[in-house]
Amino acid sequence: MKALVVVCHPAADSFNHALAEAVRAAWTSAGCDVVFHDLYAEGFDPLLSASEARGTSTADKTVAAHIAELRACDLLAVIHPNCWGAPPAMMKGWIDRVFAPEAAYTFAKGVDSGDDPIGLLRTRAALILNTGNTPAEREKNHFGDPLDHIWRRCILEFCGVKHVSRALFGVVATSSRDERRAWVEQAGKMAREMWELVL
Repeated sequence: MKALVVVCHPAADSFNHALAEAVRAAWTSAGCDVVFHDLYAEGFDPLLSASEARGTSTADKTVAAHIAELRACDLLAVIHPNCWGAPPAMMKGWIDRVFAPEAAYTFAKGVDSGDDPIGLLRTRAALILNTGNTPAEREKNHFGDPLDHIWRRCILEFCGVKHVSRALFGVVATSSRDERRAWVEQAGKMAREMWELVL
């Protein structure tokens, strides 16, 4: 089984990285072939080119490799902080360039005329882990938890991924070491359960 894990946080020693490592370890120990990307460490270029914005296949070899890995994965995990109710800029650029037309989705008429998309991803399940400094209840009741909507409905469902699990960990800024340890364990448990689900 092929798995893809992508983390986006500028600090290599961040809690986001700890969550990503827990997912990678869980899937590796389950026997998955895991591809791991740290977007900041790798210097991923998030800038969508003019031709890519018009639907032309990318000429960037790194982006093309990421697209191929996304298209090949059975399991996908994405880990990033909540930035104003959205993914951070680097992650948003990764989404824009890698969830590309004719790679992650298409349309029956060949162009986006407002009709329903056809998802092209073979990914059987996705795990989205976010961190934040807003209590989960306030994030849901006051803000409507936009990250859940973005990942679940606007991206993954659009591209054909039917099973999505997500967790928002926080408040990170005031969390204790024990709380963070428990959250890392939860991330690993969620990853193992997702692998069992798609066996």
